[in-house]
Amino acid sequence: MIKAELDKTKGILHARPSGPLEAADFDRLAALADPYIARKGELAGLMIETKEFPGWKNLAGMVKHFRFVRNHHRKIRRVALVTNARIGSIAEKFARHFVAAEVKRFPAEHAGEAKRWLSEKTS
Repeated sequence: MIKAELDKTKGILHARPSGPLEAADFDRLAALADPYIARKGELAGLMIETKEFPGWKNLAGMVKHFRFVRNHHRKIRRVALVTNARIGSIAEKFARHFVAAEVKRFPAEHAGEAKRWLSEKTS
């Protein structure tokens, strides 16, 4: 399950996974992101805040997750991974090879710093 909200003034989608990820979670994220992207062209950022990677509820959740990434990675300028989980460091390095967005990990205690980074203008 993912709780999410979109800051329309800054163009930042904030996602907080709280349990195994399901296909419907990515439908909810798309429902928040897609209308904004249609109006503005892109999101300034996606902030994923989690203590640990919750995994997927089933294969459908994993597939929908990968499709969400495939369909949105060129439309999101930056991704902040806010976590102390080891997977955060691995995901940061791995994502650099597969997504267009700039990806950066922040310790769990630094959510404010992550939001500031997402809000910064890039050149």
